[in-house]
Amino acid sequence: MQEFEDYYLEAIHEKYAWRLCDFCTINDERLKRYFPQTLEQNLTPDLSKYFVERKVKQFQEKNEFLFVLKEKKNHTLIGLIYVKELDWEKKQAELAYAVGYQVAGKGYMTKTVKAISQWALEELQLKTLQIIVHQSNAASIRVAEKSGYTWQKVLIAEHTPPGESPLDMELYELHA
Repeated sequence: MQEFEDYYLEAIHEKYAWRLCDFCTINDERLKRYFPQTLEQNLTPDLSKYFVERKVKQFQEKNEFLFVLKEKKNHTLIGLIYVKELDWEKKQAELAYAVGYQVAGKGYMTKTVKAISQWALEELQLKTLQIIVHQSNAASIRVAEKSGYTWQKVLIAEHTPPGESPLDMELYELHA
């Protein structure tokens, strides 16, 4: 666990299923375009229970790492950050993150991305971390840049949101 001034960061745990369901349903508009699978798999408490069980297992097996951000005051889940698409041969992974509307713009995600990036480079001994973001998501681009990531290139038709045409995405990287 890592503590910050108003919140803390922890690895996913079975006890978060209800809170994750709440987070996803409250933030459905924020999640539906870039986190459609996470949203879809957390629309009910039962779905969240199965989702969290899978994510805990993936964490233990080092296939994917999901962390939650929780407010200190009332322990509300306020964000998610994934270390995913791990390629152990290339020593590379992607970070994906989402923050709840109630704390958007407070700098929580920049602090979190910096902390998780340091953890991934030091503990997992990864060499390259990537953040993939749409050009219209100025807040996420600021997080990437403030966290030391640099723009690399445009990824053509990289992400297809539900019911939309494929979107070109911007690739940012951080190197050890």
